[in-house]
Amino acid sequence: MALFNKLDLLAKANQELIKKGFNSKAGAILESAANQFTESKTYDIFLSHSYSDEKLVLGIKRSMEELGYSIYIDWINDQQMSRNQVTKETANTLRKRMRQCRSLLYAVSTNSINSKWMPWELGYFDGIKDKVAILPITDTAQATNTYQGQEYLGLYSYITKATVQGTNEMALWVHDSQNVYVKFTQWLQGSMPRAR
Repeated sequence: MALFNKLDLLAKANQELIKKGFNSKAGAILESAANQFTESKTYDIFLSHSYSDEKLVLGIKRSMEELGYSIYIDWINDQQMSRNQVTKETANTLRKRMRQCRSLLYAVSTNSINSKWMPWELGYFDGIKDKVAILPITDTAQATNTYQGQEYLGLYSYITKATVQGTNEMALWVHDSQNVYVKFTQWLQGSMPRAR
């Protein structure tokens, strides 16, 4: 099992940009995804992230969609919202969207510490649904499946990716520690990580 890393996510984003015919900003391809948004749709994942990680977000979005998960990203799906200002309107929209999502993945990068919204999203979602996991983004391509979050992030399970044993199927895994985990789809249905 392995954590997500910047190099893989950037490569996935670049492949998608080339495939779609965009050669500059990830935002162009992300904007095209906004056309598929509907007010009543339920999503598997609410991605809490730093807006500064635009290209990494594209890689995460594509990774999750390739695994069959729907993912809500606020500045893609609700482009009218301003993440730069903390307003009641923005908070109300985010609350509504979080209620439409089955889980929250908290994308930890070097930029996430500067986010105004990420800690608020994490606390709110944890309070209403208790289906929160950390999505660590490492700087290296080393295959590792351990993560120790700083401060309150260490309280939550974390996400890795790996093939299902005996198959070629790639899957997400929710870990409490290196040897305590469950498949993401089972976690969404209420199963808890267990020792292996």
